[in-house]
Amino acid sequence: MIRLGTRRSALATAQATHVAESLRALGHEVELVPIVTTGDTSRAPLEQIGGTGVFVSALRDALLAHEIDIAVHSLKDLPTAPVDGLTLGAIPLREDPRDVLVARDGLSLGELQTGALVGTGSPRRVAQLEALGLGLELTGIRGNVDSRIAMVADGKLDAVVLARAGLARLGRLSEVTETLDPIQVLPAPGQGALGIECRADDAAVLTALAPLEDPAVRAAVTAERQMLATLEAGCTAPVGALAEVVEGEDGPELWLRGALGQEGGVRRLSANGPVDDPHGLGRALANELLEQT
Repeated sequence: MIRLGTRRSALATAQATHVAESLRALGHEVELVPIVTTGDTSRAPLEQIGGTGVFVSALRDALLAHEIDIAVHSLKDLPTAPVDGLTLGAIPLREDPRDVLVARDGLSLGELQTGALVGTGSPRRVAQLEALGLGLELTGIRGNVDSRIAMVADGKLDAVVLARAGLARLGRLSEVTETLDPIQVLPAPGQGALGIECRADDAAVLTALAPLEDPAVRAAVTAERQMLATLEAGCTAPVGALAEVVEGEDGPELWLRGALGQEGGVRRLSANGPVDDPHGLGRALANELLEQT
């Protein structure tokens, strides 16, 4: 029996259930074990309660205490610093990593009037949306997908910006009014990807997880997260990143785009490198961004 720890939110449960079903299809017995985290019980801004790492610390504690065998994380919520004794046993196929707009009356970003009230709890999104110069009024929000979308339906907000992957996993893509081009808003490092964490010495679980691994996704998110780590930025910092494995002149290569919010605007750069050195690519692009700030 593989004990899979999950937060209680609808999205976390949907993600955990997806992984559980994949493991069951491979012949494994899986039990879902609900875990409550500080991020779930507090409504304070993330930067005040420790960043998005508050969503994963309780799951990691349960892993280290042998209360669960695996934990499923949204990789954009996972701190970049490693934890002794734990490892990412598998990174499966990634959902679409882009951000989306859910707006009143089916409006797109460009159709929102100057002064329209747009909700997001992400400094990354705020920095990039402000850089577009659309005259939007951006306000911080917390809460699950239901409560955020309800703010638009109730007329409290004109729109909210969310991760497309979350709506896809909840079966709510029909409510999207626009999928934002990464040229406008780069997603968070690791957005749309899941990380399945386990104890590093649990050979049986590592073997069970191996078929779920997607090497191209691991290379991409490793580059994105290395860029974030090199910038010495927390998960709530105004950093956007998106990497993809593409076909180059001499075979597959990794292409990474990065954005760093700073006073006066957003710095954007891109770079490419070998697929087998995502850490090097992430570090190189981060250093280039730092040199130009």
